Amino acid sequence: MGTKLTFDAQEFLAGVGVGKAVLKLQKNQNVFLQGDTADTVYYIQQGKIKLTVVSQHDKEAVVGILGPGQFFGEGCMNGHPLRISTTTAIEDSVVTSITKQAMKTTLHDQPAFSELFVAYLLTRNSRIEEDLIDQLFNSSERRLARVLLLLAHFGKEGTSQPITPNISQETLAEMIGTTRSRVSQFMNKVPQARPDQLQRPHRSQQCAARCRAARQA
Repeated sequence: MGTKLTFDAQEFLAGVGVGKAVLKLQKNQNVFLQGDTADTVYYIQQGKIKLTVVSQHDKEAVVGILGPGQFFGEGCMNGHPLRISTTTAIEDSVVTSITKQAMKTTLHDQPAFSELFVAYLLTRNSRIEEDLIDQLFNSSERRLARVLLLLAHFGKEGTSQPITPNISQETLAEMIGTTRSRVSQFMNKVPQARPDQLQRPHRSQQCAARCRAARQA
């Protein structure tokens, strides 16, 4: 009797295979455009991907910046025929593309992958709820502090990553719904801010450091 092979979700996401491909993206390269046919899910191995939406009146808004370990384009699994946003690499990136059919097959056949994907979706849903509450009830300064902290923790738990100059103050302003001048003003004063002025007081020093790193963007 043969030994049953153990499915490795991370190995699956990192490699090529039936319905899968590894894409190397250059800075400012689009993965897909708003309105494109939605038939593929993507997983970020390296780099950062920006999600933007353009309204009927040609007003553009940044709705998210994703990093390693995150999926995007998963709306196609819920029956969305067209992309509702444009995704762009804001630095050199590596992503795995997985066709809708390959995703369905793997989710059905591999409980370990299904568990990983569902956990991601639940985390993503909680993040969307937090973003909505943040937008409705917090000041622009608190919203910016939260975004900077989130951007600084794309990696594993307990580690932080610097905010690269690729994330400009204009992008940060679009993410929190304010102006570039307000972002610049907050970044100039955050090193002197009281801990209770930040959303996560015990990380105030980290936030200040991230602000200084992005100030020149």
